Amino acid sequence: MNPHPPHHEPDAPRDLVGIGIGPFNLSLAALAQPLTTLDAVFYEQRPAFDWHPGLLIDGATIQVPFLADLVTLADPASQWTFLNYLKTRERLFPFYFAERFHIQRAEYDAYCRWVAENLPGLHFRHQVDAVRFNPERDVFEVDFTQLDTDGEAEALGRTYTKNIVLGIGTEPYVPEPLKPLVEAPGVPVVHAADYLAHRTGLLAADHVTVVGSGQSGAEVFLDLLRNRPSGREGLHWLGRTEAFAPMEYSRLGLEHFTPDYTRYFHALSESVRDRLGATQWQLHRGIDAATIADIHDELYRRTLHGGWPDAVLTPGVRVRTAGRIATTKIELHLEHIQQGSRSRLTTDAVVLATGYRERPLDRVLAGLDPYLRRDSRERPRVDEHFRLVLDPSVTGADCHVYVQNAERHTHGVGTPDLGLAAWRSATILNTVTGKDAYPLPTRTAFTTFGLEPRPQIPSARQAPVLTPLVEGR
Repeated sequence: MNPHPPHHEPDAPRDLVGIGIGPFNLSLAALAQPLTTLDAVFYEQRPAFDWHPGLLIDGATIQVPFLADLVTLADPASQWTFLNYLKTRERLFPFYFAERFHIQRAEYDAYCRWVAENLPGLHFRHQVDAVRFNPERDVFEVDFTQLDTDGEAEALGRTYTKNIVLGIGTEPYVPEPLKPLVEAPGVPVVHAADYLAHRTGLLAADHVTVVGSGQSGAEVFLDLLRNRPSGREGLHWLGRTEAFAPMEYSRLGLEHFTPDYTRYFHALSESVRDRLGATQWQLHRGIDAATIADIHDELYRRTLHGGWPDAVLTPGVRVRTAGRIATTKIELHLEHIQQGSRSRLTTDAVVLATGYRERPLDRVLAGLDPYLRRDSRERPRVDEHFRLVLDPSVTGADCHVYVQNAERHTHGVGTPDLGLAAWRSATILNTVTGKDAYPLPTRTAFTTFGLEPRPQIPSARQAPVLTPLVEGR
């Protein structure tokens, strides 16, 4: 694919370049598409869109309603809605009768791939190598390598832009004690991100340990449990949290994932934001209550003929160290946080459901480092419009770098949540264009999170006056 559409002059600066095409930048691209005066292009080094392929476990659902698609909460009339996807597949009536508010992960992935395959302006197999600011032209320079089908360099290119949006996503997090085992060839210690690729071997292992007490850990444990013989399950499930706790899913609790709370959180001091982040784990690291119920049901079913399943579930445990013993076994050295006691666990395979971390921006923004403004912990500062705070010599030229899912420290727990994707994308596009391209609500929560004056409550719309029908007309 030609990186420049025919109407675009190669040396002319674009309005926007997106780096990375995950769900968040795909949302931005979908909402940008109708804005015909906006010159935008998106680069991704992978050959095609995929979304956590190792965790598309049969039956696993996303934890937000289907309305949290790429566009609906900013533009429900968009052609890129999930409902329109169903319509094009002639699946709208089956979905209607299924009465599903939370769709399966595999279906969300298929929907996103449909958007990615039909949306113009997306360039896969394009690896961004460097980003620089050119003070003579007052533009960013973006260098990229076009890759062939084998992932080898095929051509070099450069584009210029006034705005960059980073959507480079997250990467699997592996705790330090387990990194040597994950990196060693042939050792059956895998991150949950690669679970499906290793599932057959894990099911054949005599004993499997799952580490991590969040949703992914629960889904992996449940899938293994359902597919291993009764009485010979050979499973351990360990987590650092004090309990295998349900995710906060009350109606008012969910208001932490609204634009109102995002704005409130951003206005707090850095120290308060950091303290809050450590206390809100159950808002995003807990387990869906239905998954907990499914696990308990499966365990209970295996007691019907007497005896207990060979499955051990222990929260409040951290892995201190780990290593290999003999040629096939793995030994985990454990510490119970509350008891202060220690023990060893021998297992044949380990699945690390230890979550994800934001990819460091320094990898792609090394050329902009002199312009970046950082907080007391050397994290990039991000303003209320999702722009990195840069030196005035850059922003004064009306050049900006936006981030998607790299601002949890400044915007709070909703940062990685799919439900805020369309709102954030619309906010970015409104800021880039300087227009209300997507009018956004002034109030989104019943909760007032601070003591500042309450936002203006929109007045109720007046019902239209209907002309009475006169018999015979």
